[in-house]
Amino acid sequence: MSLSVAGKKAGPIGFGLLGLSRPPAIPYDQAIKVMKAALNHGANLWNGAEFYGTPTENSLHLLNHYFTTYPEDAAKVIITLKGAFTMSMSPPGPQTNTAGIRQSIDNCLAILDDKVFLDVFLPARIDPDVPIEETVTAIVEYIKAGKIGGYGLSECSAQSIRRAHAIHPLSMIEIELSLFATEIFSNDVADVCAELHIPIIAYSPLARGFLAGGIKKAEDLPQDDIRRRFPRFQDGALEANIKLAEKVREVAERTGFTMAQVAIAWVRRQGGRLGTVIPIPGCTTLGRLEDNMRVVEVGEEELKVLDGLSERMRVVGERYPEAFLKYTYV
Repeated sequence: MSLSVAGKKAGPIGFGLLGLSRPPAIPYDQAIKVMKAALNHGANLWNGAEFYGTPTENSLHLLNHYFTTYPEDAAKVIITLKGAFTMSMSPPGPQTNTAGIRQSIDNCLAILDDKVFLDVFLPARIDPDVPIEETVTAIVEYIKAGKIGGYGLSECSAQSIRRAHAIHPLSMIEIELSLFATEIFSNDVADVCAELHIPIIAYSPLARGFLAGGIKKAEDLPQDDIRRRFPRFQDGALEANIKLAEKVREVAERTGFTMAQVAIAWVRRQGGRLGTVIPIPGCTTLGRLEDNMRVVEVGEEELKVLDGLSERMRVVGERYPEAFLKYTYV
């Protein structure tokens, strides 16, 4: 299947930049080695955010550094960036009115400094108090001016997709999709994307590490790991979800592939019924990158077993802390 996003050909697996700039950020020169390796493995769709890090060290600054170092790669990638979301409020929240959208896109473009084209801008979340039509109209100003290539939505509802698409065609939807997160199949988001031929960019295909194979007990998560703030990683829920992940490991062991490779292959396979689905696992090391970026084909029998697991799984805990839940599937 030929995959494309924003008019550009995309590889079967993309790359999420979150871990490379989330505090404590790794040195830029170390981070761009991982990014370069990802591109060499065919992962040319990169996904970052204005708020992945601090106001002075985030995905945008990292991308500027990368394309200052490797200007020849600018034409090889599809850059997708989330913004219009502030972490400085309590609780954090979206800024998707016209002023917020303009401020965010202008900031993104200023920091990128023409080093690479911004193919897709996405408001990170939708503000239920701001009409989606206002948000999209503000973004379309930049598309028509040729400053960005297109736009997407993240963690949105089927209704918001339809309303936004009616204003201007969407380039992509970024949504959580994994064996641990299959809500899009029951809330009409997947059906609408298939109907309107909108690519789905699947973040957290490894369920924030549960399906990567490295979390086998609570002690495997450092005490300062940000995931401990998420309900699924807290006492009681963590142990129950590890047991669910072990069922995926059992399937993987029968294939000869790693747990992560099988979990990502399952996400990719959803494109058979939805159209374009590109998982965007993230990582900070070359070893993990090699594992995540290997494209494997899992047999039909194992895929059916995984389908059955995903249907029966009762993952314990919400996907996000309570403060963020009101901005999911808006």
